[in-house]
Amino acid sequence: MSNLGELNKVLFQGPLLVTGHTGFKGSWLILLLEKLGIEWIGISLPPKHNSLYNSIKFNNKQNEYFIDIRDYTKLQKIINKIEPKQVVHLAAQSLVLNSYENPKLTFEVNVMGTLNLMDLLFKNGSVNKIVVATTDKVYKEQRLKKSFKESDALGGKDPYSWSKIGTESVIGAWQQISKTGKFPQIVSVRAGNVIGGGDQSENRLLPDLIKGFMNNSEITIRHPNSTRPWQHVLDPLYGYLLALSNSTKQDAYNFSTNSKSLKVQDVVKMAQNLWGNSPQIKFSENKEDLESSNLSLDSSKAAKDLNWKSKWNQKDAITATIKWWKNVANQEMTAQEACFLEIEELLNETR
Repeated sequence: MSNLGELNKVLFQGPLLVTGHTGFKGSWLILLLEKLGIEWIGISLPPKHNSLYNSIKFNNKQNEYFIDIRDYTKLQKIINKIEPKQVVHLAAQSLVLNSYENPKLTFEVNVMGTLNLMDLLFKNGSVNKIVVATTDKVYKEQRLKKSFKESDALGGKDPYSWSKIGTESVIGAWQQISKTGKFPQIVSVRAGNVIGGGDQSENRLLPDLIKGFMNNSEITIRHPNSTRPWQHVLDPLYGYLLALSNSTKQDAYNFSTNSKSLKVQDVVKMAQNLWGNSPQIKFSENKEDLESSNLSLDSSKAAKDLNWKSKWNQKDAITATIKWWKNVANQEMTAQEACFLEIEELLNETR
């Protein structure tokens, strides 16, 4: 594994802009950046009251801006003020079921928000590298169950995945624009179904289970036979930073566990055993074909080009997530302490 501790020497050329820093992945990322001693500036919507961001009690008010990336004028003022050198773009509407309820919002945030950011960063001229997070759901489903490679055809199923294909179109267009002069390098990074402590998102398996466990209430889980590449949140974030520092070309990278994706029902059983004394769980095999049933990514390209590999396998990631929640719920650790403990595990692995 590459030495994460060396990244601050590569990236500390000026502020690293993180969009969506108050979200689940964004909160873990800024804690990782803090541990690495990398200066960062955040642009995001205000955090939700029950968010991990609020739980970690982060005080960085002088270096964060709460705006909607769809607001071109406000975003322009901030970009011109901070003049970022590197960017990790996480801001998105990332929930599949929400995309059915609010497809217009989903496309506006994911496509037009990314377009606004690209346009302004190119006009400003201060940035030299941009990493944009999309999803494992951008690949076209195939009859044969196989792990998707970056070269596979893109194709959506739900409004969310189609919006992220729109994001990939923006990335592709600006990658081409960058060839016309001294413009920043842009890298697309694809991961999905990240798990970890502090995730309060709705209609996600581990957060739904944790809420039921903590409230001792019946839990209904959909699509028990669907598979996902369950991945600890720090693994792709570590990959994003490696792409930011080590990638030498306009490209796309998958980040996944490189093991057979686990079924939803298998994850549920593991979580039940780890938590203990869990309430009743009901499985609901919905007839509506709203979500992809099988997802798996091939990360061999990231391993070869970036010297990346995941630290946590799927079982370990589920174990770490349940342990995080039990430690915080039992007040044995604060949310920030629990996050930093796992960040230290990652850093020790890369030293």
